[in-house]
Amino acid sequence: MNNNRGSSIFSILILIVVAAGVYFIVQTVQQTAQQAQQALNPLQQANSSLQTQVSDMMHPTPTVIPDPVTYITQVRALARLETIQYSVEKVVTCEVNQGTFSFAFGDKVLFVGHGTVIAGIDMSNINPGDMQLANGVLTVKLPPPEIFIATLDNDKSYVYSRDTGVLVKPDATLETTCRQSAQDEIQKAALGDGILNTALQNAETYLSRFFAALGYQNTIFQVTPVD
Repeated sequence: MNNNRGSSIFSILILIVVAAGVYFIVQTVQQTAQQAQQALNPLQQANSSLQTQVSDMMHPTPTVIPDPVTYITQVRALARLETIQYSVEKVVTCEVNQGTFSFAFGDKVLFVGHGTVIAGIDMSNINPGDMQLANGVLTVKLPPPEIFIATLDNDKSYVYSRDTGVLVKPDATLETTCRQSAQDEIQKAALGDGILNTALQNAETYLSRFFAALGYQNTIFQVTPVD
């Protein structure tokens, strides 16, 4: 009877020892895990910071700094800004030896000239000092408008009539002279009709939209006087 009781007590003691060992092992493992996690925290934080820096480098936030030189580069890229085109027709008379004996020695050409005149502003003439930004207002000094092209359309131009004296041969240079004169007259006609003023107005309208697209809603234009 005493032996059975002793065996039971011994078994209980063994269970208590085993339970205590298991508890000690669990506590040790938990403490080790906590210590390991604490040791890894700085590394994880450093890795997270590095990832944030890499992300910022890959997707940077743009910083906009107004710079007149940037304006100049973009404006000069427009080069010759053609803003108006005229189609003009002029009738020109060229003649030689006209007078009493024109029927014998004279030569006369009636020429109809069709031409094109294109005007605008040469933006490459803008310098850094020609653009100023103050209080949100952009002031731009523009070069004067000018004629870029004044040319005769040979396909549409023609000799309407020619009268040559009975005693002479047609003057070989007379038609050429008429064509040159017609081209000059076409340009004069466009200038007389105010093509340069229209070219300037159209340029200001276009550039106002151009600078507004860059974020500058208030633009004032000044024109450099012609020397």
